[in-house]
Amino acid sequence: MSVAVHFDAIRKDFGPVRVLHGVSFEIAPGRIYGLLGENGAGKSTLMKILSGYETATAGEMRIDGVPQVFGNSRQAEAAGIVLIHQEFNLAEHLTIAQNMYLGHEKRRGPFVDDVAMRKDAARYLAQVGLTISPDTRVRDLIVAEKQLVEIAKALSRNARLLIMDEPTATLTPGETARLFTLMTKLKDDGVTLLYISHKLDEVEHITDEIIVMRDGRFITREATANVTRQQMANLMVGRELSDMFPPRNPPAADAPVALKVSGLTVPGWASELDFEVHAGEILGFAGLVGAGRTESFEAIIGLRPRSAGQIEMLGRPVQLKSPRDAVRHGLTYLSEDRKGKGLHVNLPLADNLTLMTLERYAHPWLSLQAERAALRQAVAHFGIRTGDLDLRARMLSGGNQQKLALAKVLHPDPKVVVLDEPTRGVDVGAKRDIYFLIHQLAAQGRAVIVISSELIELIGLCHRVAVMRGGRLQTMLGMEQLNEEELIAHATGTH
Repeated sequence: MSVAVHFDAIRKDFGPVRVLHGVSFEIAPGRIYGLLGENGAGKSTLMKILSGYETATAGEMRIDGVPQVFGNSRQAEAAGIVLIHQEFNLAEHLTIAQNMYLGHEKRRGPFVDDVAMRKDAARYLAQVGLTISPDTRVRDLIVAEKQLVEIAKALSRNARLLIMDEPTATLTPGETARLFTLMTKLKDDGVTLLYISHKLDEVEHITDEIIVMRDGRFITREATANVTRQQMANLMVGRELSDMFPPRNPPAADAPVALKVSGLTVPGWASELDFEVHAGEILGFAGLVGAGRTESFEAIIGLRPRSAGQIEMLGRPVQLKSPRDAVRHGLTYLSEDRKGKGLHVNLPLADNLTLMTLERYAHPWLSLQAERAALRQAVAHFGIRTGDLDLRARMLSGGNQQKLALAKVLHPDPKVVVLDEPTRGVDVGAKRDIYFLIHQLAAQGRAVIVISSELIELIGLCHRVAVMRGGRLQTMLGMEQLNEEELIAHATGTH
């Protein structure tokens, strides 16, 4: 059942750029491995070689002692190796059963055997603990259910080695716990799991061993029990990471209220939401998925309708009917969906940076020279790692895309900045950079609102945290009250 993998001097070049430099290590069968490394460390490229989406430029990969070169993912699946991508590979308009057997349809003579596919799909769904009809359309599932469908689909391919890329990025703590229970069950059944995650507390909890990569090279493989989270972080970045969070200075006692929201009601999402944030303050918003945090702020900036509520900026009522209105009044919002709403990933870096402030660079013709100068300044200030200013945004690593998105929303010089999941999917080094940047924004006198599902992030960063549940504000906690137990209790209604 289990599968053993040996990488021997694996090299991968994309044109003149070498992304893997002779990587060698072994994966023993029937264990859970945490694959760690900063964005750009080569983790995903190596896993794509293992799962048939890429081929190595040089070196040898052996599966159960036999040299293998997979020409595509189907060949890897035939060997029992399945990659579950961070962005789900599901057709939203098809049923669960149709998704599970897409391209692998069961047949009865010349006809597709829907009955057999539904029956088998139900069996695999039960195996992963999802009690739902295989005839359900994928578009009607929540994120956690889609995750389980992906795993059920992998099991239907007789997966012996399962690669999971950031599987808990959009899951609640309860959903994550259920996923870990399933992972342990799969391991007990002999499946090898490779778990890619930037959440070191989860890696510490669920894995047997860690494998660390850095700059396209293998660094170490260690028993998880022998390595602290701090040591994991240091191994990933290749240097000592001092405190992740900068010291918090409270806002001035006479700091003005930068943004005040009263009686905000967003149909289907939020009711009578009241809060205010002062200049120089970092205000966090906590809550489970579906609590209405993102939807409330989308309504505030005019991205979705609101049926009631008043918004004041620096003491004056404002009418914000669109994101452009919001920017004009000094309020910007960074979406949690970096690739879908935060950046135009197929446009160059400069185009992304200046998109919200084009009037600065067009008099009336666009000054490419001025745009490029602004980009150079942003690259230096935000620590965006790119060897080429003419790259398209999609070519940057996740952490550097996030820094570009931050540079973009800060380019209009706002008074209030709303950051929705600002460190989702970025590595520990980039997280620390972003935390210090947020601290710097508050020190400059801006009001910063951070919506985050990472409780440690809110506790370490914020002056106060608002907790939402079911579209309502449950409580507002001060710095001295911030701890995980308190936040979880209010978010789940068990306080």
